Amino acid sequence: MNILLLIGAILAFVGVVLGAFGAHALKDKFPEPRYEQIWNTAVQYQMYHGLGLILLGILSMDALLGSSSLLSWAGYLMFAGIVFFSGSLYVLSVTGVKKLGAITPIGGLLFLAAWMLVIIEVL
Repeated sequence: MNILLLIGAILAFVGVVLGAFGAHALKDKFPEPRYEQIWNTAVQYQMYHGLGLILLGILSMDALLGSSSLLSWAGYLMFAGIVFFSGSLYVLSVTGVKKLGAITPIGGLLFLAAWMLVIIEVL
């Protein structure tokens, strides 16, 4: 079983759950109206990169690319990016603690590094 496919599918599933949770259960609970958009951004990036992990899992099964260490590292970086980027935005959205916003760019950099490794591997 490909671990990247599994993690990607789980994160996509959780992204759908969190999207619905934000739209319904948290609708009137955000500290300020703008925090709902921040929550939605977290869900959006989690979904994109959950699908990215599924893509990496598929690529790692490809006969030409095989199970490359670059693809594995890209997967680890995407997972960490979701934790830092989306995770910090989820917590920021429900707590209003603005200092958490300082963690978010770390996740963005992890996403960029992951996609750069994919580009290098494909080239």
